[in-house]
Amino acid sequence: MTTETSVAPHTEAVTITEHEMQQVARANATALPPVVFVHGLWLLPSSWDRWAAMFEEAGYTALTPGWPDDPETVAEANAHPEVMAHKTVGQVADHFAEIIRALDIKPAIVGHSFGGLLAQILAGRGLASATVAIDAAPFRGVLPLPFSALKSAWPVLGNPANRNRAIPLTYDQFRFGFANAVSETEAMELYKTFAVPAAGAPLFQAATANLDPWTEAKVDTENSDRGPLLLISGEKDNTVPWAITKASYERQRDNPGVTEVVQIPGRGHALTVDSGWREVAQTSLDFIKRYV
Repeated sequence: MTTETSVAPHTEAVTITEHEMQQVARANATALPPVVFVHGLWLLPSSWDRWAAMFEEAGYTALTPGWPDDPETVAEANAHPEVMAHKTVGQVADHFAEIIRALDIKPAIVGHSFGGLLAQILAGRGLASATVAIDAAPFRGVLPLPFSALKSAWPVLGNPANRNRAIPLTYDQFRFGFANAVSETEAMELYKTFAVPAAGAPLFQAATANLDPWTEAKVDTENSDRGPLLLISGEKDNTVPWAITKASYERQRDNPGVTEVVQIPGRGHALTVDSGWREVAQTSLDFIKRYV
């Protein structure tokens, strides 16, 4: 159910669901520092459930909004992939910005993959008290394109018509792009538990960002109100290899705010949901606690 609609610069309308408004109301009522979690492609907000519980135990209020039209469950998403199509980076960024502006306290923002790109976009708009971007998708000005990143995105980029579709990953594609650093048994469990179709448009936007001066896949890295930023990279990530995270750090480090980067050994793109998620969550929490 949609309870609010507002006009935003990158899209016709941004909608906040009733569930998201309840999260905002709860955060405002607690007066505890809020943390907004932003998921990426092929995952849903529920992928953050364990993180949300951990951060709440540490004294924060966790919000896990979805992208516009996100289904409630993995089963729903896989049954009706069409509802996830036609989502652009700008539309999703505006959706999260609308939620954040409804909060009484400026939140910390934690994002993974395309959620990491979105977290940086939101921080560049001055909307974050601190930001953690985990295996974040590249933005305009980030030049490296390792082969493994191209291979991970090829299930979408290989067909131009996929720009207007929502594309699921096969198990083998998920194994390469997300779950290459875990056992076969764990990889299959992650695939069954978390994997959903993803909008194709953001991948095309990221792929062409350095060719398009008007791209939505861009970050204001110079905003003095950006706040502290931590970039986290999984050492074995095929989808966003170290070269991309390093280049993103180099674009961000001249900002007046604190900018740090850390590589977590032995981890792939599924590092936020696999059996080692707690190490990544603790690294993120420790950084946020320094500033929020």
